[in-house]
Amino acid sequence: MKELTTKEVQALLENSEPNLIDVREDDEVAAGKIPTAKHIPLGSIEARMNELDPSKEYIMICRSGGRSAKAASFLESQGYKVINMTGGMMAWEGEVE
Repeated sequence: MKELTTKEVQALLENSEPNLIDVREDDEVAAGKIPTAKHIPLGSIEARMNELDPSKEYIMICRSGGRSAKAASFLESQGYKVINMTGGMMAWEGEVE
């Protein structure tokens, strides 16, 4: 599984529009998420993966990097191109909404 640090994801956001998926729970996202991230809780990934385009690459985000790694591993096994953001939102220093 490919991984990027929060700093690498921040750099990507400055130069492009990567597809970000936040897999945290509703209450965690309510406390702040990366503005362009799509919220799909980890428990809903399997049911909602039809919302994702298999030809695109997605960066998975959670609180610390563990749940996003689970989501990335599952999606990768289904043929999706995914990257896990290590450190999660605990390490994120960029903008949140």
